Amino acid sequence: MSYNTMENLLKPDFFNTSNDTIKTMMSTVISATLPKTTNTKLTKPVNFTLKHIREFDPNGSLSCVYWNISEWIVDGCSVLETNSSYTVCSCVHLSTFALILQTSRPSDVREHVRQSDSLLELLNLVCVIVGLVFFSLALLTFALCQWSPGVNNVARINICVSLLLAHLLFLLTQQFLSLIRPHQELCAVISGVLHFLFLSGFVWMFIEAVLLFICVKNLSQISSKKREVLSSGFLCVIGYTVALVVVGVSVGLLPEGYGSEHCWIQRDKGLIWSFLGPVCVILALNMILFISIAISLCLTLTKLNAEVSQMKQTKIMVFKTLAQFVVLGCSWILGFFTNDRKELEILFLILNSQQGTFIFLVYCVFNNEVRQQFRKFFRCLCCGLKPNNIKSVQKKS
Repeated sequence: MSYNTMENLLKPDFFNTSNDTIKTMMSTVISATLPKTTNTKLTKPVNFTLKHIREFDPNGSLSCVYWNISEWIVDGCSVLETNSSYTVCSCVHLSTFALILQTSRPSDVREHVRQSDSLLELLNLVCVIVGLVFFSLALLTFALCQWSPGVNNVARINICVSLLLAHLLFLLTQQFLSLIRPHQELCAVISGVLHFLFLSGFVWMFIEAVLLFICVKNLSQISSKKREVLSSGFLCVIGYTVALVVVGVSVGLLPEGYGSEHCWIQRDKGLIWSFLGPVCVILALNMILFISIAISLCLTLTKLNAEVSQMKQTKIMVFKTLAQFVVLGCSWILGFFTNDRKELEILFLILNSQQGTFIFLVYCVFNNEVRQQFRKFFRCLCCGLKPNNIKSVQKKS
């Protein structure tokens, strides 16, 4: 079978090579199968001729490739002969095939790409460090402040814990990758731990979205609802057990899928979907819940009387609603559209490294209860009271 426009979907950029080259699709995408048989092994290689659909550059390097789940790879395929019009490929298996030409980038383009990658790495380092600082500040605030019985912060706390550990481990791994990479077992363990931490972070984002949805829909009954149905222990079981089960099954089914060159899940083994699959489901559900929450808040604002619905309060509510888009992980959807688009890649990097910043702003800086408790705390310090007397002052207040 021949697919005339499939090269627009299965792009040549999915051919991952170590060298920095321009990749061009030189043929249509074709598939070859043996009907009515379960035998996937060939007694001898199959040869097929691919006609060039673009002008051939003799200085380039041609590769016969086949599609393996998420990328083009060469394993088992080779070029037998080629000329300006066609190329003969030989493969030891049947699959979906194509012909990709690699040509060298101009020196000025290579230098520009190298500088761009360096700036992106620096931006990534700065953003992750800033995000880690605000994750820590948010956790410190949650630990120091007294909360009313009707407020359930268990999801926010565990989002901070999971993503703080995940980003910190990932940052340290990339900084010392040259030392870690030779030890394949250590690299595989790190990738498994990262898989668990990031996945648990997404599960907690979904739990937070559910709690917010309940809060918006049932503002008057939220306290009793949370005590009866969504207790902290019950949430912790869900938040970490789901991620643990997914990672455990993945390790049991395909342990060699952990430990890529960047100490992450290997893409060519198919195991990457044990992460992308749950993440896609959670992002889709969180987007639905976020839209429902935003609509409910808009309806609530329109019902407020003129005295309460002030412009300042409205602006804060709009900011909190937009910040929830990042807190609930909805901005991770940008990751599916960042291919070769630096501006989207930078936006994706900034937003998703700053989830801790948005959590700190929404639930600490703009939280009246937190501000009041910090005022009391500093008032006690100014009065020369000891920290253990603060609670009695709060009771009197």
